[in-house]
Amino acid sequence: MNVAIVGLGLIGGSVLQALAVAGHPVTGYDADPATRDLARAGGWPVADSVPAAVAGADLVVLAVPLPALPTVLDDLAGYDGLVTDVTSVKGPVHDLAAKHGLRRFVGGHPMAGKETSGFAAAEAGLFAGCAWVLCLEPDETDLADWLRLARLCTALGARVVPVTAAEHDRAVAQISHVPHLLAAALASTLTENPLAATLAAGSFRDGTRVAATRAELIAAMCGGNAAAVRSVLSAVLGDLEAMRVKLGLDDPTGALIPVLRPAVDARRQWPPRPGPSDETPAEVGELLALGRDGGWITAVAENGATVSSLRPESGRNGS
Repeated sequence: MNVAIVGLGLIGGSVLQALAVAGHPVTGYDADPATRDLARAGGWPVADSVPAAVAGADLVVLAVPLPALPTVLDDLAGYDGLVTDVTSVKGPVHDLAAKHGLRRFVGGHPMAGKETSGFAAAEAGLFAGCAWVLCLEPDETDLADWLRLARLCTALGARVVPVTAAEHDRAVAQISHVPHLLAAALASTLTENPLAATLAAGSFRDGTRVAATRAELIAAMCGGNAAAVRSVLSAVLGDLEAMRVKLGLDDPTGALIPVLRPAVDARRQWPPRPGPSDETPAEVGELLALGRDGGWITAVAENGATVSSLRPESGRNGS
């Protein structure tokens, strides 16, 4: 498959390298001339414009920040091949793709990354073992295109998770976006208490690690998924308020234990252990049920009729 990658940061650069190592012809493009020069210096094929990069491509991977997508989609006018993306929020991208008339679009989000960024940090093996969301919208997504992408991603070692854009955005609000806001709130408690900064150790470090992310990135991530983040944040604030109330009772220790125990159990059971491998029919309903159960795809059959799949050992909670 001939693939064009628009945006050569950590994820886009890693997609370019992973696909090239897997034997696919690739062409990259980045709006930053310095990034283009850096990629070329490493021997990677890089075009000087979006139209030049996508000319003749079977697949275009959009690896630019959400605010840059409208301009890039304008540059794709007339392209009739398959398009996917790697943006961390899916609902707004789905809407942009529809607005720009993309006929063949499958939203994607590889749950991979590291503390460093930019093309210099890219690596071909970044996606091995990671969960890679591919959005499957009933009555919208072409199943053949979806399976084609699923086959490509699993060949890179990723675990493909089929969900709708709305399901993805709710889930990442829970496990990524709201945790960034909670970490920021905890980290801000140090600003007026130098003693706390001196005493802080493991629990503070682990609870605030992602607060060190650039403020602009956290804001863009949460702002782009504002509706889901607000909903999840409200639920978390409700849980915290319930704990605050327990602390005001005559026996706060005893009152907190039944509130805390389910959370302790859930964390100890994470990550869920996979059950035995299974074959799932490559049908929209079956695939979405797999994703909703926390399952994933490891391979797509050559005839496209089934996928090799795994579910958590005992259902949704992995218990």
